[in-house]
Amino acid sequence: MKTTFSEQDNNFVMAFEGRLDTSASTQTAREVKVLNDCSGHDIILDCTLLEYISSSGLRIFLGVLKNAKAQGSKVFIKGLNDDLKRVFDEIGFTNIFQFI
Repeated sequence: MKTTFSEQDNNFVMAFEGRLDTSASTQTAREVKVLNDCSGHDIILDCTLLEYISSSGLRIFLGVLKNAKAQGSKVFIKGLNDDLKRVFDEIGFTNIFQFI
């Protein structure tokens, strides 16, 4: 699992590559902490190269959303493949996240 943080057009972008499974979630949770101070910035979670996400990975996404909302920021998800879209639909994440 690889994550890459960048700033683009005043947005914080975190790109995910590989499998966000239980074994990768602890390290990934540490890496997304850079998004915690997002006041004044919206967040884009770029999942274009994400192959799989486990429940622990979904909790990480939910934590990012909760923190961002508390600071008045929005979270957008980009590039979900069809399998991941199905997972997000089944658990109701398509109702709480915005997709681009």
